[in-house]
Amino acid sequence: MKIAISSTGPDIGSEVDPRFGRCQYFMIVDLDDMSFEAVPNTNLAQGSGVGIQSAKVVADKGVKAVLTGSVGPKAYQALSAAGLDVMTGVSGTVRETAQQYKNGQLQPAQKSDVQNHSGLQADTNQLQGSWPQQMPGTGFGMGRGMGMGQGIGCGRGMGMGRGMGGGLCGRRAVQPSGEVTREEELAHLKEDAGTLRAQMEEIQRRIKELENDKP
Repeated sequence: MKIAISSTGPDIGSEVDPRFGRCQYFMIVDLDDMSFEAVPNTNLAQGSGVGIQSAKVVADKGVKAVLTGSVGPKAYQALSAAGLDVMTGVSGTVRETAQQYKNGQLQPAQKSDVQNHSGLQADTNQLQGSWPQQMPGTGFGMGRGMGMGQGIGCGRGMGMGRGMGGGLCGRRAVQPSGEVTREEELAHLKEDAGTLRAQMEEIQRRIKELENDKP
């Protein structure tokens, strides 16, 4: 049985990419022998519809499930229509995630965990649903067009226009005793770190575009 995992790199020890449509690689892992194929994501340059195209890529590989940090509504619909299970909120390395799925530790998502926005915002990772029962935290957002975003939930800001949401949880608000374990907190902080890295890549790309478009 084969599964697809969004990855930041081309090997099985790479970290899971929190984005689906704009991940760096699709890792196609055969659970029978843990062999894998790294498929570069050629849809990164697209401004819209990238989630649907990415869904087609993994479906054509004959996988039965997709494991990722977050997936947009259109990509989720495309994956579901192809008969694939979708697991969101995963983190760690590709190998660890594949083993968790193999052990039956992951459950399919019932819907997309990303709000439907236009352009690049649609595929920006918003992992609000993946953080276990928490009090509001502080955060910051970066928005281009309508200004700065406002931090909500676990400090994940939402920019407007063509901005990108995402805030760093850092020090979270006081939690009820025993509600979040050290391992869970570490896993979610790693997710946030991956999200911020992805956003910085998009920001740097946009900066270069604007610099090259100077009159």
